[in-house]
Amino acid sequence: MATFAGKKGLILGVANENSIAWAIAQHVLEQGGECGFTHLPDRPDDDKKKNRRRVSKLTDQYENAKFLIPLNVQDDANIEQVMQETEQQFGKIDFLLHSIAFADREDLSRDTIETSRAGFQLAMDVSVYSLLAVCNAAKGIFNPGAAVAAMTYFGGEKCVPGYNVMGICKAALEAAMRYLAYDLGPQTVRVNALSAGPMRTLAGRAAGVDDMLKLYEHMAPLGRNVTHEEVGRTGAFLLGPMSDGITGEILHVDSGYNMMGSPGRLLEQVPS
Repeated sequence: MATFAGKKGLILGVANENSIAWAIAQHVLEQGGECGFTHLPDRPDDDKKKNRRRVSKLTDQYENAKFLIPLNVQDDANIEQVMQETEQQFGKIDFLLHSIAFADREDLSRDTIETSRAGFQLAMDVSVYSLLAVCNAAKGIFNPGAAVAAMTYFGGEKCVPGYNVMGICKAALEAAMRYLAYDLGPQTVRVNALSAGPMRTLAGRAAGVDDMLKLYEHMAPLGRNVTHEEVGRTGAFLLGPMSDGITGEILHVDSGYNMMGSPGRLLEQVPS
């Protein structure tokens, strides 16, 4: 039997075919899950509805991708509308993927100490508070045993120069995940985070992913970077019944990079 047969849930954060959220959603869909999707709202003057089109050309390939609606995570009324639509379509849900983060490019490009107040507030609101907001709005429609997964990165655990203010946001996101795991535990709802290695996504390019890809290749025990497919399978695992005893955890999918305490084999390239 397909792992997600009879399961229904929400996928938040697909931007295009390179999104980690899409890699995860594909595995859920291919294993029989029914998914509702959200997309970034389009500007009123955008007649082509580019944000919606980019996601719909992906979801339209699957009969079990049931709906696609806009979501502005800074608008509580909009979050409530999304949950009402989800309840109308699905009743209760079994999984929710939160793959949403944003920081102003100018703030990302400057030293962390120079982050603007407004930029800090924006990054924390979109990247961290949104997880609290959507889980709070969804708590009445979670089935017993439902799973929530959020996307994080190693820059929330250790200082990764260049990741800057987003590293602070990921640290806060990971703390929020643990507190949500506690709050939702009595409902038997699990909350975890997936920490993927650097990947070529919209967010990754904004954070200077190319340099990180080279570093991981040389330092990770496996001597390579991870693929979208690997991250997708692991994300689906966290959302599915096979991880039913796991909550409040950060699961790293980074070829082992996070466990290194020295540059490892990279030292072989340093002249003696």
